[in-house]
Amino acid sequence: MPIQYDLIIRNGTIYDGTGGPPLAGDLAVNGQAIAAIGPLANAHGRTELDAGGLAVAPGFINMLSWANRSLIEDGRSQSDIRQGVTLEVLGEGSSMGPLNPTMKRQLRERQGDIKYDIEWTTLAEYLDHLVKRGVSCNVASFVGATTARIHEIGYTDRPPTPEELERMKQLVRQAMAEGAAGISSSLIYAPACYAKTDELIALCQVAAEYDGLYISHLRSESSRLLEGADELIRIAREARIRSEIYHLKVAGQPNWHKLEALIRKVEAARAEGLAITADMYNYTAAGTGLDAAMPPWVQEGGLEEWVQRLKDPAVRQRVKREMAAPADDWENFFVAAGSADKIVMAGFKTEALKPLTGKTLAEVARMRGTSPEEAAMDLVAEDKGRVDAIYFIMSEDNVRRQVQLPWVSFGSDEGSFAPEGVFLKSNPHPRAYGNVARLLGKYVRDERLVPLTAAIHRLSGLPAANLKLDRRGTLKPGHFADIVVFDPTTVQDKATFEQPQQYATGVRDVFVNGVQVLSGGEHTGAKPGQVVRGPGARPGAATALK
Repeated sequence: MPIQYDLIIRNGTIYDGTGGPPLAGDLAVNGQAIAAIGPLANAHGRTELDAGGLAVAPGFINMLSWANRSLIEDGRSQSDIRQGVTLEVLGEGSSMGPLNPTMKRQLRERQGDIKYDIEWTTLAEYLDHLVKRGVSCNVASFVGATTARIHEIGYTDRPPTPEELERMKQLVRQAMAEGAAGISSSLIYAPACYAKTDELIALCQVAAEYDGLYISHLRSESSRLLEGADELIRIAREARIRSEIYHLKVAGQPNWHKLEALIRKVEAARAEGLAITADMYNYTAAGTGLDAAMPPWVQEGGLEEWVQRLKDPAVRQRVKREMAAPADDWENFFVAAGSADKIVMAGFKTEALKPLTGKTLAEVARMRGTSPEEAAMDLVAEDKGRVDAIYFIMSEDNVRRQVQLPWVSFGSDEGSFAPEGVFLKSNPHPRAYGNVARLLGKYVRDERLVPLTAAIHRLSGLPAANLKLDRRGTLKPGHFADIVVFDPTTVQDKATFEQPQQYATGVRDVFVNGVQVLSGGEHTGAKPGQVVRGPGARPGAATALK
């Protein structure tokens, strides 16, 4: 009597996510778990797929996802599912909880094209809300150090009082017990940049009690890059916490030579015994907002006060002067770009401004008969928002060097979209549609910078180990059946900066928790995604700590 399984994927080349050599054979699934791997000639599957000539790999992990709003709008996670991404890790510096009533009001008022009700307070409630609505991918999140700060201090540039810091620590403690993957910071932006190192260490010490990861957008990725790395390493050492650098990069041509010194610094810390890793996206342009082009002091107090200040002629003169000058005390992407021709408008909230999407800041300035600095200030004031922008500030040589580093995983730093509906109102960075496929196509197959086995490990097993996930990231019996079947000879990103909303190709089938969400390259509509909780999750904490 042959053994019966729910699913057998036959004849594939199986990459188990550990980085070891692939295995030619079959993979069986029962329910939401992998049941067997190997020759299964005597077994029968209720569903059988032939993966002859194709790679069978663990579902890929997006270590830096901004799909927190796009998944509310469309839980199918199309642009990432079609690249084999089965886990979106959210929460770069700020997270969707914990929220207080003021934060909820601001979240409602600052919504752009995607409108949604805020039916949660804690981070765990937000993740559960996504799954209840239905998502095709699994979801996890860091708790934002900035979110804890705003919860207690707001947008003021000052250190917390001892009582405020204690409450911030309790918010982190609650989120960690509820299953946050760790604590995150994003230190170039206001109000995150107001946090001093000792404040971050205190919060990280709490996350370390739950075996969480500290993950950070460094305080500088340009002129003070090495000092920014020193701060992360100090926090890792003093808080005794595993740590990761978000979207490893060197911004601004005068700084590009610093990459090797950064690599040496990280590898020395790793040799010392500190668990330091990084992630990256595979492009030479950063995607953020015009807030990264203006000094933090003008943004103090929050969005409304920032917009109000930009109406003051004296303030505008000072901002214009500081935007144009190199600075060591804040991260100036306007200077890092080198030219307003290398800053592209990507998204506005206001309908009247949307025709400017895709134009450079220099073009907008010429259209309006003003300077690029003044145009940037005007756009923020008119849109009453940070205005999404793409900055061409990195070196392709550095991207290629980073791709080869064995301690670097990958994150899109974008949402997960579909080329339809509300998503067409803005231009995402092409990494939203192509980050994984670009790695596997351009850098693995075409340029042969990384063996396929290593690339798959760094898309799955490595980030899962860094996050200390339970039974995720590798293909082993008993592990969750997050599986991608793709063609290494054809996998390719199609999205460009000019036409970013184009699906990648080459991924045929994707399974999430044993359920097929992509079949023959087309979405099935299934939404079997689950909340993936960090190693410190305490059973019942989400209820007990309310």
